[in-house]
Amino acid sequence: MAKDGKTPAKRLGEQHNSLHNLVYDEIRSAIVNGRLKPGERLIEERLAEEYGVSRNPVREALRALSAEGLVDVSSRRGAHVAHVAPEKLQEVIEMRALLESHNARLAARHKNPVVLKSVEAILAKGQAALSAGRMRSLRDLNEQFHKALAQAGNNELLSEMLGALRARSALLFAPDNPKRQALNWDEHAGILQAILDGDEDMAAKRAMAHVIGAGEAHLKTLRQADTQTASSDQLA
Repeated sequence: MAKDGKTPAKRLGEQHNSLHNLVYDEIRSAIVNGRLKPGERLIEERLAEEYGVSRNPVREALRALSAEGLVDVSSRRGAHVAHVAPEKLQEVIEMRALLESHNARLAARHKNPVVLKSVEAILAKGQAALSAGRMRSLRDLNEQFHKALAQAGNNELLSEMLGALRARSALLFAPDNPKRQALNWDEHAGILQAILDGDEDMAAKRAMAHVIGAGEAHLKTLRQADTQTASSDQLA
C-alpha cells in the first residue's frame, strides 16, 4: 500500500514475469500430460497466438523448458519437445528413484497430517478414476500425487529437484497400459501406508521400487517399439 493510500500498480517487469510464468506452466503441463508429444515442433508464433500473448514470454518459457530438459532448441531446427534417449532416461530413472526413496523416508519421519490428508485425497481420486476407466485423468493425478508427496518430505530443495525429474520422466506413468496403471496406484497406496505408519525404511523401499518398476516397464515398451520400427525398415 502506498503512502497516499492507493494500491501501487504492478511494475511492467512483474507483469512480464507473471506472463512468462503462466506461459511456461501451460506449455510444461501440455508436455507432461502428453498433449505435446516428443519431437513435436513448438512454433513461437503459433503458441503466442494460442495463448494470446506476444512472442517474448513464449520465447522465455521455451528457454526455461530447455534448461529443464523438456524442450530442445537449435538455431537450425527451432524448438521441439525433447525426445529422451533410452540411455538418458535410464539415468533419470535411477536418480529419481534415489530421490523419491529419500523423500518418502522424510515424509514418514515428519508425518505432516495436513499434507498427508491431501495425499490421501489424491490417492482416492486416482483409485476412483482407475475403477471408472477414466484413464486420461490418471497422468495428471499421478503428477498431483507425487507433487504432494514431495511436499510431505518437508525439504524444499529436494522437492524442486523431484519436480524437474518428474517432468523428464512423466511418460513412465502414461495411461496407455491399464495393468501398469493398476499396479502404479496399488504401489502409491503402499507407499502412503508406510508413511502413515511412520515406517521410514519401508516407505523408502516402496518408493524406490515404484519408480524403478515403472521405469523398466516404460523402457521395455520403448525397446519393443524400436525393434518393430527396425523390422519394418528392413522389410521396406
